[in-house]
Amino acid sequence: MTKPPSAAPFLHETLKPSMGAALGRVHRLWRGAINHAVGELGMTEARWAVMMHLDKVGEGCTQQALATELAIEMPSLTRTLNQLEAQQLIERRRDTADRRVHCLWFTTQGREQVRLLAVHIAKVREDIYQGLSDQQLDAFAEVLLTMESNVRSLLATKEVAQ
Repeated sequence: MTKPPSAAPFLHETLKPSMGAALGRVHRLWRGAINHAVGELGMTEARWAVMMHLDKVGEGCTQQALATELAIEMPSLTRTLNQLEAQQLIERRRDTADRRVHCLWFTTQGREQVRLLAVHIAKVREDIYQGLSDQQLDAFAEVLLTMESNVRSLLATKEVAQ
């Protein structure tokens, strides 16, 4: 993207220190809003994130698959899973094909907790999307997905080079 030297800078060039930093700020603020909204459910950020990602990936997934989805290390996930299991929100079951592997399932109480979390999170999303059209949100989503793909490709190239 080039512009004439006398033209005003593009908006994305004015974000300080960078667009990535702005994305990070929005992400932290968004998580903070969810933390506040789900506080009455007694859920920490680590716990609600694991619960919602397990719901997204699907029950029966392995701990490793969930760790990959969350982009966290297994020890961090294991600690949170231990807490969720102690709260009787999830259960681990041995994989029938590989007994060394644990698969994750919601308990009845866990499914209800996911339902409540989803209601609270949807309200936060609705508030955050205030004043934005579906077309704007779709355009933004398309940009985010392209940027994510570009970053993944960049990282994969760097890993291969090492």
